Amino acid sequence: MQNKVNILIAGGGTGGHIFPALAIAKALEKKAAVSLLFVGAKGKMEMEKIPKAGYKIIGIDIAGYNRSNIFKNISLPFKLIKSFWQVNKILQQFKPNAVIGVGGYSTFPVLRSAQRKNIPTFIHESNSLAGKSNKLLAKKANFVFVAFDGMEKYFPANKIIFSGNPVREEIIYNNINKKEAIQYFQLNENKKTILILGGSLGAKSINSAIAKNLHLINEADAQIIWQTGTALYSEYQNLVKEYSFVCIKPFIENMAMAYAAADIVVSRAGAMSVAELCVAKKPVVFVPYPYAAEDHQTINAQYLVNKDAALMVKDANAAEQLVPTIISLLTNEIMQEKFTQNIAGLAQLHAAETIAEKILDTIQ
Repeated sequence: MQNKVNILIAGGGTGGHIFPALAIAKALEKKAAVSLLFVGAKGKMEMEKIPKAGYKIIGIDIAGYNRSNIFKNISLPFKLIKSFWQVNKILQQFKPNAVIGVGGYSTFPVLRSAQRKNIPTFIHESNSLAGKSNKLLAKKANFVFVAFDGMEKYFPANKIIFSGNPVREEIIYNNINKKEAIQYFQLNENKKTILILGGSLGAKSINSAIAKNLHLINEADAQIIWQTGTALYSEYQNLVKEYSFVCIKPFIENMAMAYAAADIVVSRAGAMSVAELCVAKKPVVFVPYPYAAEDHQTINAQYLVNKDAALMVKDANAAEQLVPTIISLLTNEIMQEKFTQNIAGLAQLHAAETIAEKILDTIQ
């Protein structure tokens, strides 16, 4: 292999795409002398999170199809054409030896352009349901890394590598003690702590259920670390000003600290959330997002429920059932211990290393 390997990583949009990309980047850096460049969609979360992690990112003008307002799609063909022009310029200047797509709007133009130039391409598909772009791109990709069984129905079987979903190093090797974590969030060491996660963009049903039932959480002598999502933060910030048992954040940067503080977790059931919670070994109540493609979050959550490793409350029932379910789990230490043991058994700890090794072996 040449002395320095240029690797381009494309994708983003949500934490579920960004954090695996960062985990893969760190694994590559450990295994070889690499120069890394990220490509994302202008205005999306990756344009902030990737530089914060210490990597360079270039934004391109790309957006997805808007199903709720078809008139907003008028400019889409022009954006797509412009994005291909921008990507070609990036490829000419950076000259990558390999390109990795992790999902998100920028993945398609970047990988398609790389494939036209015969640059080795790799796909990471985190979900049990493959996206349309990835299905198209897989035909010319070198390998597709997956985290669920049965992905042959979407991708050529000879290209599939079961890697699992990459989880951030700080969560895999989390050795923060609970006392330190509780102090970090300025909460009470003597109270049980509930970590509320609605994904990086926020979850309306979870937030609403928590807001309406704060009195029940207080009566249970519990406290919460509450990630509302950036879009919904201002709506709830004023509501909890007087409550010392609530630590509210638009987005939690230090998730290792949050997991260390938590006795139980409430979460959506995106593939990356599930992967992290298995590694974090926390009892969890899943509230799957019902409008995910083909309801795959419910499939993800049900998989853990069937393994006796978690509880699930349907989104439509969150208003009435979520907080009572949380409190019931919080007061049942036998169930907590069982969930902790069973969810830990499902953890995939070496996904990023598996992906990095295969990419580097392929381009030798």
